[in-house]
Amino acid sequence: MSSHHPSELVIASRESLLALWQARHIQAKTRALYPNMAVSILGMTTTGDQILDLPLSKIGGKGLFVKELEVAMEEGRADIAVHSMKDVPMNLPAGFTLAAIGLREDPRDALVSNEYQHLADLPAGAVVGTSSLRRQALLKARYPHLEIAPLRGNVQTRLRKLDEGQYAAIVLAAAGLKRLDLSQRIASTLDPSESLPAAGQGALGIECLAAREDLLELMAPLNHAETAACVNAERAMSRRLSGSCQTPLGGYAQIENGRLQLRGFVADLEGKRFVQATLAGAPADAEKIGVALAEDLLAQGADKILAELGVLT
Repeated sequence: MSSHHPSELVIASRESLLALWQARHIQAKTRALYPNMAVSILGMTTTGDQILDLPLSKIGGKGLFVKELEVAMEEGRADIAVHSMKDVPMNLPAGFTLAAIGLREDPRDALVSNEYQHLADLPAGAVVGTSSLRRQALLKARYPHLEIAPLRGNVQTRLRKLDEGQYAAIVLAAAGLKRLDLSQRIASTLDPSESLPAAGQGALGIECLAAREDLLELMAPLNHAETAACVNAERAMSRRLSGSCQTPLGGYAQIENGRLQLRGFVADLEGKRFVQATLAGAPADAEKIGVALAEDLLAQGADKILAELGVLT
């Protein structure tokens, strides 16, 4: 360990089971790298965890899950925070940066149902729960006969609502279910060609103060270069499109044979208007690819859709 690395590290985390799993995952990896360092977790309840009766798009968006953790870092109560990258706002507040993006888990959406194996099996009028405008638009576009209803809460809360019969099926991120050893609840995974994931879905990010060069060096070994390039492309696309939880858009990149291929879409809330595009290039140009793909989507009419949604003027 370099002489200026801290002797202890405090990880800020939301207190949901999934967030704590993620924090413990990074805690274990950090301890393996630096056996002499004391690594602890500061559990916190965020505004996003407390307000469960309204859609995220109505109460301020995904930043509600990270703001309190950032305050803890600013005040010196925590050194780093661990996030699901799909929950990290596209523009970090001034003074913060991502120190590392870890190896991606399964990026796909997953159908969870006690009765039906596939979305195509659900009868007309069946209620499908999701908290995501992206999933809502995709579902309405492909399965207009289904009823899409809002679904908030942590993974366990959402599963309980399904089991109580409030929904015929729900759609969640496969990564969270797998991390919580709940793979057996997955009826089927949705191929990205059917349900393009959210930017960053399945990847974990480590956030810290940009001025903490000691932490940037400390966390560097946890960065997975291929995942980081893909997520950076997705986030650059989403950022250019003013992406937030008020925007039905998806972005997913993969690297094959040394080439990064990014797919993206923007839709209206009903999934009636849908623009999509694909672009490939060198992984080193990840952010440029993301911006270029966004420009393509805007030229195809995404600008009008986003203006009507009030996210692009």
